[in-house]
Amino acid sequence: MSDPTRSNRLDEEESPYLRQHADNPVHWQPWDEDALESARERDVPIFLSIGYSACHWCHVMEEESFEDEDVAELLNGNFVPIKVDREERPDIDSIYMSICQQVTGGGGWPLSAWLTPDGKPFYVGTYFPKRSRQGRPGFIDLLQNISNSWRTDREEMENRAEQWTSAIEGELESTPESGDAPSSELLHSAASQVVRSADREFGGFGQGGPKFPQPARLDVLLRAFDRTGANQFADVSVETLDAMANGGLYDHVGGGFHRYATDRGWTVPHFEKMLYDNAELSRIYLAGYQVTGNERYADLVRETFAFLNREMRHPDGGFYSTLDARSEDEEGESEEGTFYVWTPDEIHNVVNNETAADLFCDRYGITKSGNFEGKTVLTLNGSVPDLADEYDLHESEVRELLDDARRHVFQAREERKRPLRDEKILVGWNGLLISALAEGGLVLDAQYIDLAESALDFVRERLWDADDRTLSRRFKDGDVAIDGYLEDYAFLARGAFDLYQVTGNPDNLGFALDLTRAMVREFWDDERKTLYFTPESGERLVARPQELADQSTPSSLGVATDLLLSLSEFAPHDRFGDVAESVLETHAKTIESNPFQYATLTLAADRHATGSLELTVAGDELPEAWRGRLAETYLPTRILARRPPTEEGVVEWCEKLKLDDVPSIWANRDAEDEPTLYVCRSFTCSPPVTDIDAGLEWADDLAPE
Repeated sequence: MSDPTRSNRLDEEESPYLRQHADNPVHWQPWDEDALESARERDVPIFLSIGYSACHWCHVMEEESFEDEDVAELLNGNFVPIKVDREERPDIDSIYMSICQQVTGGGGWPLSAWLTPDGKPFYVGTYFPKRSRQGRPGFIDLLQNISNSWRTDREEMENRAEQWTSAIEGELESTPESGDAPSSELLHSAASQVVRSADREFGGFGQGGPKFPQPARLDVLLRAFDRTGANQFADVSVETLDAMANGGLYDHVGGGFHRYATDRGWTVPHFEKMLYDNAELSRIYLAGYQVTGNERYADLVRETFAFLNREMRHPDGGFYSTLDARSEDEEGESEEGTFYVWTPDEIHNVVNNETAADLFCDRYGITKSGNFEGKTVLTLNGSVPDLADEYDLHESEVRELLDDARRHVFQAREERKRPLRDEKILVGWNGLLISALAEGGLVLDAQYIDLAESALDFVRERLWDADDRTLSRRFKDGDVAIDGYLEDYAFLARGAFDLYQVTGNPDNLGFALDLTRAMVREFWDDERKTLYFTPESGERLVARPQELADQSTPSSLGVATDLLLSLSEFAPHDRFGDVAESVLETHAKTIESNPFQYATLTLAADRHATGSLELTVAGDELPEAWRGRLAETYLPTRILARRPPTEEGVVEWCEKLKLDDVPSIWANRDAEDEPTLYVCRSFTCSPPVTDIDAGLEWADDLAPE
């Protein structure tokens, strides 16, 4: 029988990242039983390379090493080389990234790991150049040394693999001795820690580069400001929101956010655009808009949603994963950022009005010397009032000329070679965007609700098995694959729940409940009192990870816990509240030791400690005046519990949703001839009111101290 690993099999995969490597001379394998069995039969190590399609250094390592015949000969002869798309298999990535961070003190992609045939790591790193340089060992030398050591010093390598695997299990799988769930004091402690880490000169967190968006930390600050009125919490939030909005992280021509800034001042980004960043940043700018009233934050969200609708949306409603950092320049060379950067001459060539072109260059800091390889990444430079004074124009004239110039620049940019798009649709990331779009539909414009609903319908129809009550993770060109992870269930359920809140559609609430019931069934471990990242029925790896900390996406454990607390108000018989409380008790000491690192879990713990703000609306519709007041009011633990106006209608809903009884959040809260609002927190409720302002006054009175 021929060995399937003696050829490159990635052309059989749907992942765009894996297919990028299908023409490499390396005999790449997907992570599957054939590849793992071959390593065992040949008794050779696995070389595991993990990356994603928009990863710059993944491209570099491919060009330097994986397209090289000498490297391929070493890999093919002495290893089973396996490629993994971290966006499809975050479970595998989590396991081997954890040991990379423990051993080397850092991590990143590409992640390079050498494993025993049974998957236990014994050497790990990230990017390696083909030949040694700048203190980095060369990839060819590593391959030769590891291959020789495998033959001559096997026992030591296997001992190391056992030790490292134990370290992975200790880091990811084990649970500590439980304690009391954190108290309401945790929020202030977390916000104070976030402030201490803030860069008060340039915005963001940490005193150097690179700078990453940290939406959950901003959530902590905004909630703490709302709770305490302490200006330092608001100030750090605004400084960071402004820094991200003004710098090169934001695409000032086409909207949307890049992945991160490479420098302390947020000037030059890593140019890839990720769906999850644009979802979570949109959501936090909506919150910032409610807190500050700054219309520019609202405009950023509108522009980001427009970008996503224009460039990242499947024709049937779901949203694609990423745009690459690289595109081709005029000479056909693929380089990072070429789609986004400009020279003054290029601006003058596409903007017919000389004054408008000059204004545009001054507004966005476009100079002959540039700030990125001879060209300029656009950053917000000159203010409109200053430009009006300098050019002796009214501010309205400056804005009109800038808008016209921006349209011309955008149209010219559309003619450039576009960055590649990774067109796989990931459930969890779509769930994050559905939540953001739903909130945008409430705060800004109802058109975003339509986008959210079509995305939810897309995922529900293609990736949810209503008979088995299971969720798949990935859709690509009609192909559905990979069992859903905790983040897929939790993020999508939260998106469905958020859509219910703004639409009053019980089908969305029902879907959120179905997903959450399935989530508890698949991920809850009743013995260890935690929710694992991988399903109980899924593939067994060397460890079963949990995800407590926020990474590039929110902590799936934190989102799941917060969701369970919210939905426990609707389905108390489903023990959602008990599971959430147990999670918080299990991880209480961990969260309290470093709430900065566990911001999303901190927010869930705060909801548990203070209770949700229940706004029960009895009525067929949400009055426009109510919608407007809710749009401008920051209510961080709000549950907008829509229900029919009569008790008979509620009973029908409960039957449809398979609820044993009418939940207390709906019970005895009928409409009084017109839409009626009931405001409650922690078993204390307002009388029924038909005036939204009166209801919001009650909300203030019931706010935790």
